[in-house]
Amino acid sequence: MSKEKKPKNERLGKVGGEAVLEGVMMRCGENIVLSVRGEDGKIAVKKSQYVSLRKRNKFFNIPIIRGVVSFIESLKMSFSCLSDSAQMYGLDEEAEETKFERWLREKFGKNVLDVAMFIGGALGIVLAIGLFALLPTYLANLIKSSSPALDHSFFVSLFAGVMRIAIFVGYICLVSLMPDIRRVFEYHGAEHKSIMCYEAGAELTPENAAKYRRFHPRCGTSFIFVILILSILIYTVVPASLPWYVQSLIKICMLPLVMGVSFEFLIYAGKHENLFTKILSAPGLWMQRVTTREPDREQLAVAITSLKLSMPEEFPDFDPGTYSKQTEVNEKGAEGGKEGESA
Repeated sequence: MSKEKKPKNERLGKVGGEAVLEGVMMRCGENIVLSVRGEDGKIAVKKSQYVSLRKRNKFFNIPIIRGVVSFIESLKMSFSCLSDSAQMYGLDEEAEETKFERWLREKFGKNVLDVAMFIGGALGIVLAIGLFALLPTYLANLIKSSSPALDHSFFVSLFAGVMRIAIFVGYICLVSLMPDIRRVFEYHGAEHKSIMCYEAGAELTPENAAKYRRFHPRCGTSFIFVILILSILIYTVVPASLPWYVQSLIKICMLPLVMGVSFEFLIYAGKHENLFTKILSAPGLWMQRVTTREPDREQLAVAITSLKLSMPEEFPDFDPGTYSKQTEVNEKGAEGGKEGESA
């Protein structure tokens, strides 16, 4: 007799999110909700809508290409949410506006916080290229030159890949020592627990969500590890005979391919559970022991607020003020989306 197939869980992969400063962003379809708990205990909520380029143009939904598009959109959304969370928390209101801040706002329509986010992001990209592209390849070629037996593309790719993973793990472990980052990691745990609770079909409350694991297989941490691991295999096609800086340039140009292939793997892994997917997904799950921490009930409540508001069809009666004495709600339209009305 053939075994009966388990009914598909329609809730899996329906909602995703990320942790921000004292809050959580959740996205379900075109709905994006950012909830941040202020120092006064109130939860500020910002709603917006965004239609992915993948839906607006079929070309950008082609396999491999859609992975690059998703990565860029996620990066853009992350910067936007981090900036919004800082403003919602009130960091930009702690001091009076200076002449320089006023000049920025009048000339560019931006404040110092926005400029700092932009500069920090630009420096982060430069640092990432140096640490993850140039340095590992340079050191791998330096060691390769010491022995003819190591003069092979596979060795260069393997050593550089291991170095990238070590740098990434070391960086995450170091920043996790910062109190503010630990708070973000607690909200990261709240995001995972609330999603796990929802996907399990349990009643979505802070008490129920607290019972679930904080490790989620479709976390962005897993995606980064998949990129790092698959890059070892893909970069073996780069000839080891080339100068190290030429190898680095080629690898940077190949990064969109690596991201695209990694994205396709995650789609495959979400539908199939086998030894291959378990091996590639395992490092990301292990790393979540660092990138997530156990949240308290208030942090879980913030995550649940974002999750429920991102799915108004499933939770039509949810009051955004449930978990705070007073909740500020701001609705707005986003690029590619629809204009919202102020609440």
